Amino acid sequence: MERRTTDRLLRARAQAIGGEVREESVAAVLDRVLAVQAQDLPAAELGLRVRSRGLTQDAVRRATDTERSAVRGWFMRGTLQLVPAADARWLLALFGPVYLALAARRLRELGLDESLCTRSERLITEAIDGEGPLTRAQLTDRLTTLGVEPKGQSAFHLIRRAALTGRICHGPQRDGEATFVLLDDWLPATGPLPFTGAAAERELARRYRAAYGPSDALDFVHWSGLKATTGKNAWAAVRETGSEPVPTPGEPDVRLLPAYDNYLVGYRSRDLSVPAAHERRVWPGGGQIRATVLVDGLAVGTWSGGRRGAPVTVEPFPGAEPRTPAVAAGIARESADVRRFSSGSHRLSTNGLQSPDS
Repeated sequence: MERRTTDRLLRARAQAIGGEVREESVAAVLDRVLAVQAQDLPAAELGLRVRSRGLTQDAVRRATDTERSAVRGWFMRGTLQLVPAADARWLLALFGPVYLALAARRLRELGLDESLCTRSERLITEAIDGEGPLTRAQLTDRLTTLGVEPKGQSAFHLIRRAALTGRICHGPQRDGEATFVLLDDWLPATGPLPFTGAAAERELARRYRAAYGPSDALDFVHWSGLKATTGKNAWAAVRETGSEPVPTPGEPDVRLLPAYDNYLVGYRSRDLSVPAAHERRVWPGGGQIRATVLVDGLAVGTWSGGRRGAPVTVEPFPGAEPRTPAVAAGIARESADVRRFSSGSHRLSTNGLQSPDS
């Protein structure tokens, strides 16, 4: 088998989107891949679905809003990610200082000096402590009392800063909107961090190797956002994971991958997963990364729809190989599963403190 094809099949298997690998729960998916990119939360939920068997959106919301076993925050590359709650604190300790330093210039450009940042952090903390989970809009309204403009990016950057310092984190959704809670209340510390400093960098490299292989140090640097020297040193310090058996071709493994998925952003080069001739159909510009149809780890088209039980529409890449009956059947199964996943009851508590059935 061609080396590139083998590598692609191994990557898809490592990411639980190929080789007929499917996990059984939110916890199992995140344990396997560490993080699911989550600036678009519904897309992140579909990223959990595509790697699992029989998972429901309600189960995802239970994990994030009630069980608190998964938490959303700014980690790798300073991008919102959904990670296991058990990993959130050491990841925040690793990435928080990095992105606080990078954000300092933007805060100054917005006219937000250190004094205002400190007062904003205190106000955000006290507001949440006194009123419970608050949305970005509610926190923005509180920040206007300090003279922060209600429009523009100032309030967002102050809220993000409070999260990067470890004061707040994302909590339960309320009417489809994310809320913020106090980190120490939502995820109480249970002891010293399991990894710090260079040990945290090595653990991150180890987890990346397992979830994204075959890959190399430059892929890891690209995915993590660590400085090149830091990332390369961590990579070199971690042993290669055991080699996977070479996949045996069988029935095509078809997956409907959501927008912004790990598999599309986790490597410095895209050519193994998306044919170069069709790259712009997946990355049209403006920061968009479209949902794709994968067959054995290779993108063959894009798709849309499926939310709240709506039909799924597939757009094959022009000139792509004709759809075989097996691929057509796989697309039909995945389309039905997207609709099933997205049409649950969503009877979850708005404050994250009650069980779904209470």
